[in-house]
Amino acid sequence: MTRSRIPAAVAEREVCGLVNGLAQQIADHVRERAVTLGLTAPQATALREMTGPMTMRELAERMSCEPSNATFVVDKLEKQGLVERHAHPTDRRARHLVLTGSGTELRERLLRLLAQDSPLGRLSQKQQRALQELLEQAIVHP
Repeated sequence: MTRSRIPAAVAEREVCGLVNGLAQQIADHVRERAVTLGLTAPQATALREMTGPMTMRELAERMSCEPSNATFVVDKLEKQGLVERHAHPTDRRARHLVLTGSGTELRERLLRLLAQDSPLGRLSQKQQRALQELLEQAIVHP
């Protein structure tokens, strides 16, 4: 590595460390709040990401996991009466995941808990938007 690349590599390592540290703090925060509601962190993540009816593949993408892992989580949520699978309106092969009334109520409680003492809550809304824009620019979408 040439001398001119060393500072860039150090800066990248430092940024990666900060991003990883923030991600860990957020994961810990989700886990701590999930437990208070009798949920696992993946269940809480699924509920957080269910902003409306969606397919298992869409949920898996939002959860950053494989569809088989999302299926396992949704199976548990379904057994708890929080999620139902409905026929997809346009694709006979797919099922829509829909929150039940209980699921919607629990999601709202979860969102309130997640907002309390959130690692990102230390930032102003303007700073949060700026961070989001920077991360979106840094992430390469295929």
